Amino acid sequence: MAVGEQTKHSRPIMREIYMRRIKTRLTLCAGVAALLTVPAYAQEAQTGEEEAGIGDIVVTAQRRSERSQETPLAITAIGGDDLQSKGVFETADLSAVVPNMQIISPYGRAQPNISLRGISVANEYNANQASPIGVYIDDAYMASRTSHGMQLYDLERVEVLRGPQGTLYGRNTTGGAVNFITMRPQLDGTSGFVELGYGKFNRVEASGALDATLIPDKVGIRIAGNYIKSDGMVDNLFPGGKDLQSENSLGVRVSLLAKPSEDFTLFAKFYHGKDKPRQVGNHFIGATPTGVSPLTGYGRGSLGFYEVEANDPGIFEFDGTGGLLNLSYNSGDWTLTSITSYDSGGRTLKHDADNAPMDILQIYWNDEFKQFNQEVRVNYDADGIKAILGGYYGWDRVDVYNQFQFLFFLDGIVPFALPFPAATSGFGVDSRYRQTRESKAIFGQVEYELTDKLTASLGLRYTWDSLNYSRGNANIIDYNLTPVFNTIPAPGPFNPAVFLDRSDDFKALSGKIGLDYKVSDDVLFYTSYSRGYRAGAINGGGYLSPTQIDFVAPEKVNAYEVGLKSDLLDRRLRLNLAGFYYDYKNQQLQEVIGAVALLRSAPKAKILGFEAEMTALLSDNFKINSTLGILSTKYKGLMLSGINLDGNRLPFAPKLTWSGGADWTIAETGVGKVVVNGNFSYASQQWFSPFNEKPSYIGDAITNVRQQQDGYWLVNGQLRLDGDTFYGSLWAKNIFNKGYHVYGLDLRAAFAYDYLALGSPRTFGATVGVKF
Repeated sequence: MAVGEQTKHSRPIMREIYMRRIKTRLTLCAGVAALLTVPAYAQEAQTGEEEAGIGDIVVTAQRRSERSQETPLAITAIGGDDLQSKGVFETADLSAVVPNMQIISPYGRAQPNISLRGISVANEYNANQASPIGVYIDDAYMASRTSHGMQLYDLERVEVLRGPQGTLYGRNTTGGAVNFITMRPQLDGTSGFVELGYGKFNRVEASGALDATLIPDKVGIRIAGNYIKSDGMVDNLFPGGKDLQSENSLGVRVSLLAKPSEDFTLFAKFYHGKDKPRQVGNHFIGATPTGVSPLTGYGRGSLGFYEVEANDPGIFEFDGTGGLLNLSYNSGDWTLTSITSYDSGGRTLKHDADNAPMDILQIYWNDEFKQFNQEVRVNYDADGIKAILGGYYGWDRVDVYNQFQFLFFLDGIVPFALPFPAATSGFGVDSRYRQTRESKAIFGQVEYELTDKLTASLGLRYTWDSLNYSRGNANIIDYNLTPVFNTIPAPGPFNPAVFLDRSDDFKALSGKIGLDYKVSDDVLFYTSYSRGYRAGAINGGGYLSPTQIDFVAPEKVNAYEVGLKSDLLDRRLRLNLAGFYYDYKNQQLQEVIGAVALLRSAPKAKILGFEAEMTALLSDNFKINSTLGILSTKYKGLMLSGINLDGNRLPFAPKLTWSGGADWTIAETGVGKVVVNGNFSYASQQWFSPFNEKPSYIGDAITNVRQQQDGYWLVNGQLRLDGDTFYGSLWAKNIFNKGYHVYGLDLRAAFAYDYLALGSPRTFGATVGVKF
């Protein structure tokens, strides 16, 4: 069906490492002492060279290949094998291995909202808003947050760049960037793998890849796929009701790599993905001290944490299709690269947003997106100079059609009445619009070796953004879903042929200046100042008045950072540290007034933080790792709904995040190594709202005290067989079945309840695979 068609219950619309033995017990003791002193985490992977100790990943964080330990910025790089060993099965799992990172969503795994160092999309949920954490797949920018959960299988590595990336990434990267790098064809024979898994909630997973060389050393193709399906993880006790928070995804990708000469490389990719789970579960907490709704008299009562009584839970459907072409020509000191990509997709979500036995709030989210990116850059590397000069052009478009059904449980009890001047019955809203964004930029960065140890760098990017809102039309509907009254473009009789159009332009200079000093081959110190930029935005959640369709200013971050990267004790101990201070202006956040979401700008905020990552090889068979993140965040001069929020903490910004784990090879057999892995993560108390514990409006007796999650631990574990041909694992996540919330909204003013989305309960299963 095309956008705009509707029925009552449906709407049209992500080799091997060589290690040296311990030479003395003194080295072992020193490693243990250092580990106990500073908890942290690091990654290990091959570099293509035979090295002793902890391996290093080659990254492209600065748009060129270099070792992660030689890259003077805060980056966490995780290789494909480590993603499995660390239990990173989806984007949200990265929270457990990256310091000061939170990944949450009101819609589940297919549309993750990423927070880095306290910078996030906050509690914004509309499809037209861009994330302040740039998400890239194979170096191509993914504008739509709907696409951020696609393609996350058969990965070579993941790079998480913390801090503003205003030069080389640029577009909407005030908080950082996440780059998912998929596996490329190998150009060397035929290989691949097949993997099957089964687990709790009847979770079935199948994945695999086939890598075939068409012309030796010249042309190769790789076909990869992934399928996951499970029952709901949240029990629905409503008679005949379906359980919530299931999994149902399918993805396929075809990649082609061609090297007709040593100088020229062509990489092409096509993918398609679909995710169709039953909706997330959420808690309905009525706006009284006992949690009973004063509007309906309903409360959760004695329900367990992972139990709800949802009368009409829906299906969340996401899909994405796209292609990419990467051309690279190297002539020695110079490299010319062109990256072209096109993606399309959308979502159709039927959302029982109350999870109660009656229809209090039903939402149908429907949107379709298209996007195009073109980047061209030239790299130079010679005579102590490394330089990049490039240009970028991109556009993205989203067509939105949403329907909101408010208080429909009153149907048959209270006759429909127009909600002006005050609502006396249930009613609905149809809202539709198109948003088109266009972005152009020129950028450059140069690094110059002042001495053989000291390097200075300077990067600048100038961006021109345009934003167009068109075809805006919203109207009130009655219990029968019949349109009766226009609210946009202006109040009046229903007329589907009138529209609201608005547009604005933004431009900004961003960049970075830095110094890095190589103390030795294994110790690097760096310091930098950088500015990040996120384009201005328009409120996509307004639908009751044209005055609600307004623009907010661009975000800007001035960031100051110092860091240390080190490999110590014969490369058996890796310790990376970073400290930072942010001057954050115009954070784009959401204020819910009644039943309407309004986009606002927070004038100023201050962020101060520290991070540590470490890995230690205590023996050839035993490795430990951990991360530590500390944050202090504070709004300055923020006032919403007449409430002074000065000094409040930023949402989704816990003061402390800590994770750790160990890999212990307990036996070596004829088919492979037997490894025990255990890991944990901890996040301290965090708020879901900028109001923190304060009231969200004058006269709010309950306040926002429920819009938070107390500190919690998650513990995972695996028993693995790592073989050259056969492999397998017994795994468990959230072993102690900790109940925790990942997202919240204050809906008390309009619907008399707090909305709190649920994290995943305990899951476990077995996986077996074969490589060929």
